[in-house]
This record gives sequence, structure tokens and C-alpha cells, in this order.
Amino acid sequence: PCKQKMADLPAERLQPTEPFTYTGVDYFGPFYVRERRSEVKRWGVLFTCLNSRAIHLETANSLTTDAFLNAYRRVVSRRGPVKRLYCDNGTNFVGGRRELESALKEMNVDKLRREMFKDECDLVEFKMNVPHASHMGVVWERQIRSARAALTSLLDDHGQHLDDELLHTLMTEAESIVNSRPLSYCSMTNTNT
Repeated sequence: PCKQKMADLPAERLQPTEPFTYTGVDYFGPFYVRERRSEVKRWGVLFTCLNSRAIHLETANSLTTDAFLNAYRRVVSRRGPVKRLYCDNGTNFVGGRRELESALKEMNVDKLRREMFKDECDLVEFKMNVPHASHMGVVWERQIRSARAALTSLLDDHGQHLDDELLHTLMTEAESIVNSRPLSYCSMTNTNT
């Protein structure tokens, strides 16, 4: 029998860096929430640190570029600068990249880079997966599965009365549950006996 040779992990997964320096992002949902007398859709936005596998969950009111940029700004404000953002070719991500690039073209980029590096802040670089290759985002797709599992148990208790504020609270609780999992196998037996 032969052993299969596995590809090396990307450098972004192995270098010791600040959390969320190299981040993957994806949307999941929709979730239906009550707003006044109607029901509206909301989406979860999962940001995962490629190095530590920690996640950050946000909610988005729509699948638009503006909603994505707002979620991205909230993550950067709380978790620190993102150097490279990995994502699929969703229209909201492509639009977000285009918006950020057009804003940079309007500014003096060299002067801006000098000032941002002085403040230890980096410009974000987007790394898009090739179209129709969801298997390339396996890191964040697996994290979405974990977040959904945590959310499902929380929604079972509170799903019939879901509003925006409760959805945001449940996302934060699911984030805490996923981030408190062990990163590797821990044996519960004592090997010294």
C-alpha cells in the first residue's frame, strides 16, 4: 500500500502572526427575523483567522457590497488590520474589492502607504478563489459548519421570537462556543499508570 502525499500547508497557515492577519470570509444563511409585522432575511458573515482558526461572526442585512464593507470594517475595528483576505468570487466580495481599490486610486497611494505603515496598519489584499471552486475555501466552509451547529442548538430555544438584536446576540454566543473548542486532540486518560 502507498501513502498519499499531502500538499504542504500555505505559509499563511504556518507563520506566527497577529490574529486575523490572514483571514478567510464567507456568508451563510439566510436567517428570518421579525421586523415590525413582517419577516426579513439576515445573513451571517464568518471571518476566520487562517493561523489560529478563531472565528468572528457578524450579521449582514443584505448581500450587497455595502453590507459586506460594513461587516469588514467592524471586524477590523475589533480584531485589528487584515493583511490578506481570502474569499470566493461572490458579487459582494468582488464589489468590495473594487470599491476599496477605486478609493485607493483617488488618494496618493505612496503617501498613504507610508502613513499606514507608520501606524502599523496594512492595506488589505484580496485573494479570490477561482470561480466554481468552493473546495478551495475548505478552511472557512468547515468553520461555517461548526458555527451553524452551535447556532442550531441556540435557535431551537429562541428561533420563534427571532429579531435583529437576538440574532446578533446568538451569533456572538455561537462565536464564543466555536472559539472555545480545543485546537487539537486531548487525551482524557492518564498514560503514567
